[in-house]
Amino acid sequence: MRAVRMHAYGDASVIRVDEVPVPVPLPHQVLVRTAATSFNPSEVGLRLGLLRGMFELPLPHTLGWDLAGTVEGTGERVVGRIDTGAAAQFVAADRSLLVAAPSTVPLEHAAALPVAGLTAWQAVFEHGAVRPGERVLVNGAGGGIGGFAVQLARHAGAHVVATASARSASVVRSQGAAEVLDYPAGPLDALLPAPVDVVLHLVPGPVPDGVLRPGGRLVSATTPGPSHFVVRNDPAQLAALVALVDAGAVVPDISDIVDFGRVAEVHRAAEAGAVRGKVLVVP
Repeated sequence: MRAVRMHAYGDASVIRVDEVPVPVPLPHQVLVRTAATSFNPSEVGLRLGLLRGMFELPLPHTLGWDLAGTVEGTGERVVGRIDTGAAAQFVAADRSLLVAAPSTVPLEHAAALPVAGLTAWQAVFEHGAVRPGERVLVNGAGGGIGGFAVQLARHAGAHVVATASARSASVVRSQGAAEVLDYPAGPLDALLPAPVDVVLHLVPGPVPDGVLRPGGRLVSATTPGPSHFVVRNDPAQLAALVALVDAGAVVPDISDIVDFGRVAEVHRAAEAGAVRGKVLVVP
């Protein structure tokens, strides 16, 4: 089978598509025929070696954490976040990590959900504890996490203010943002009409003073500090997110679909700041 693997730490040229054996599932696993995985920006840091303190990987390493596909033998359509190796035609995945895929969107689109969707879910509902009527700033709404964060905060009843570039503004508005700030136009504290109750910070760097009201809540998925969190795998939350997709309350923002041979190209585009929404990767 074909698999997308990085053979060393370094630039995108270390990524290659290899022929490898089909995995044999362990007793607690199932064999999944992959419909799609998705690109996550953190994979750039992984490839560059910036996450070596968190992830010591045997090389070559098969990329991919998001998995959507069909269980061999049963035909179940499933989605889940796995520890590694989703960018392969077949994956031996722990059954406990998989949930039923949405029935209202193409199976490939479900691959957008696990990492980005769970990060947004935990930012909005756990760490941000967003309540109806609150003003919530999604700082970095044009990215994969940001699109889910806007929709989930709106679903929670918040008044959503979002930062996004011109290329993402119309999509972010359609996702439920009441106000969209063009972040290149000036400092965030100058663009924001009034301080907000919650900041969901999804871009590098600090949040300027004056953006968050006194006593407000700052949640960061990017910048180390007391407000920073690292997403955890939670199949129950993923199943709840799937239910919102099937109810039409959340729509994955798919900006592109590429095949295995273009993964290195996506990495280069991400490093150049040219990726928005979720990019799916299909065998």
